[in-house]
Parts: sequence; C-alpha cells; structure tokens
Amino acid sequence: MSNKAIIVSGGALNEELVLNTIRRAENPCIIGVDKGVEFLYEHQIIPSYIVGDFDSLSRDIVDYYKNETKVPIREYNPVKDASDTEIAVRLGVTLGCEKILILGATGGRIDHLWANVQTLMIPFKAGVEAVILDSQNRIRLIGEETHLRKEDAYGPYFSLFPLGEPVYGLTLEGAKYPLSEHTMTASDSLCVSNQIEEDEVVVNFRSGIVILMETRDKK
Repeated sequence: MSNKAIIVSGGALNEELVLNTIRRAENPCIIGVDKGVEFLYEHQIIPSYIVGDFDSLSRDIVDYYKNETKVPIREYNPVKDASDTEIAVRLGVTLGCEKILILGATGGRIDHLWANVQTLMIPFKAGVEAVILDSQNRIRLIGEETHLRKEDAYGPYFSLFPLGEPVYGLTLEGAKYPLSEHTMTASDSLCVSNQIEEDEVVVNFRSGIVILMETRDKK
C-alpha cells in the first residue's frame, strides 16, 4: 500500500492542479469521494477506493465501477454520522498512509469547508501529515514549532487560527508582523494575512493546536 493518500472530494476541483498532483505522486492511494468520483471517471483515472453516499453522483458511474472494475466501493446511507470526506480520511489513516492530501474540500458551502478543516484533527491525532489543497490555499494543523521557508511557501500570505482551545505563547519570528508571547483565541483576527519577511518564519507556541493557512490571491 502507498504511504500517500490523495483524496479527491466533491468540492471545487481545479483540473490542472488535480491532474498534476496525481501525476507527481509515486504510486498514490487515490480515494474518490462522491462527486469527486465523477472527475476521476471523466479523466479515466482508476481510484484505489471509492467512498460516499453517492447522492450527487450519476448512478451510471457508480454502476460502471461496480460492474466493470475491481475498485473497492464503500457505499453509505445518506443518513449517517460522518461526512463523506471524513470517512475517506479515516480510511486513509486506517490503511496506514503517512501523508494524506485532500483535494476538492473547498470552493462550495462554508459548512462543508469548516467540517473538512476540523476533520484534519483525525490524522493529526494519529500522527499522520494531512493537508487540504486547492489552487489558492494550503491548510494544515500544527502542534509544535514550525518553519515556513519563503522559497517553499504556497503563497505570499499565511494566517493562523486556534483549533478549539486558545493557543498560548504564540511567537512569530521573521514575519512582516512579528509576535511575542501572544494568546490567540477564537475571536482573534490579529494573525490573519501575515507575510514572510525574511528567509523563513518560525512559528512557536507553548500549547494548543494551530490551523495554518498558506494563501495566495486568485490569478
């Protein structure tokens, strides 16, 4: 089994980004999620697994994978206790993937986006690196000192938010707007749209979980 899972979910999918991401990955475990399966089908990409309730997917596509391929299909009742993307993330963790990349997790309803961000806690707790990616954003969770190198940045901006409890002792070095021993709370917008001023930014904090968003404007 591949050590990297690429989840293709049902939100907005940038064709170039998705195809390039899949091509560059070495033998990835591709998990198609509900409407994301349609993208894979249209581009003749055979996924490793298909999951979802398929309420937004053509039945002909589902039947194709059931009858014409050997792809494992995990179909769920639309009345369930977890989102399709959460089910896919849990599958990636269960399969022992060391990295999980989630595509199609943004671009639609805000409640779906926020649920997907919170779902990052599942691999985070399991020690699995997980990232939500689209053409403008790279989103992940961090729980320890992190270095953001300018040459590796996904965009010119980065924003920080606490996930759950406040983040204590937040310090930023090398940023356009540095911080020292800041307590970041859920109502705090101070850490939105910062920039990497030097070669790298060092993000450090004593306790808490930080949502790190690296962003860029739409072309």
